[in-house]
Amino acid sequence: LINYTQPVYVWRDDPNSRQNTIKEIIERATSKEDWPQVCTCTNRSCLITFKPGGFYPGVPVQPVTIRYPNARDTVTWTWEGPGALKLLWLTLTQVHSSCEIEFLPVYYPSEEEKRDPKLYARNVRDVMAKALGVPVLDYTYDDCRLIARAKQLGIPCAASAREVSEIRGQLGLERSGLDLHLARGGMGGVAGGVRRWLGPEEFAQRLGVPLSPRTQRLFDIFMQRSSGLLYFPDYLLSAAFLSLQHAPLTELLAIAFKLYATGTGGRLQAAGFEELATRCLGLCQEDACNTFRQADMDEDGYITYDDFIAYAQKKAEFSFVFACDTSHHKPKAQ
Repeated sequence: LINYTQPVYVWRDDPNSRQNTIKEIIERATSKEDWPQVCTCTNRSCLITFKPGGFYPGVPVQPVTIRYPNARDTVTWTWEGPGALKLLWLTLTQVHSSCEIEFLPVYYPSEEEKRDPKLYARNVRDVMAKALGVPVLDYTYDDCRLIARAKQLGIPCAASAREVSEIRGQLGLERSGLDLHLARGGMGGVAGGVRRWLGPEEFAQRLGVPLSPRTQRLFDIFMQRSSGLLYFPDYLLSAAFLSLQHAPLTELLAIAFKLYATGTGGRLQAAGFEELATRCLGLCQEDACNTFRQADMDEDGYITYDDFIAYAQKKAEFSFVFACDTSHHKPKAQ
């Protein structure tokens, strides 16, 4: 059915596909043929970043907004939520489903917008957001992929991964790589010994940044509400994940073994491995315990990074650990 609409397909991970898509859009936009509209959509709570592909031709565009003024929302299909078939069934069970389509005035780009497709896209988005009465948010599909991958692996505060990345950039931590350096050193290499639970002042001191509102916000994201403290290994693991998001997961695991080890040598007992496995392998507590027992071949009560890697290489369910980019591989329970 989709093919019958003659869509412009794009493989998001292929740079050549992106360029070919832009060429196809330009050809259609400047053609005298009556090609169908190029559309985008969100979950209707806001407007996210518009991809610039449809704005590269620099020709006027026809903004179209869609509203569903129904008592129950059965048409929004989001990244996480009910599936398409369930939503279709719920929509069909409604006595009446309303849909309003509004054609806004044709938007004619300025010379500056013709030269800058991203600016053109932002300005059109602002016009549509004003018409819909919703805010704009500079989230992209890549941000959604990052958050989805973080959730699959169990990375601490995964839903805030994009905000954490943004604050780290504002504090200069992405550029300096200080928190990644601390993570690679493990808790034993952190100034102040093996203290793991920190208040905001000590958190800022460990990172070498002033206790500014941005630092406080970063602290608040990871703070445990019951104690008002931050578990430093969790923050360092999240920072390492963001820094190594395109590297094999083995690099992150090597760091995690140092972060959650209670002694030197990166040895993890059952409790420590459970912390690690639920935070960067996407395992539940039961699967983490079973994995630990099987990986502890010597039955000495602990495993090392090398022990786990040797075990994982023999298990198909852990193949995602060795992929160069695991964003498309969901961890599987044993």
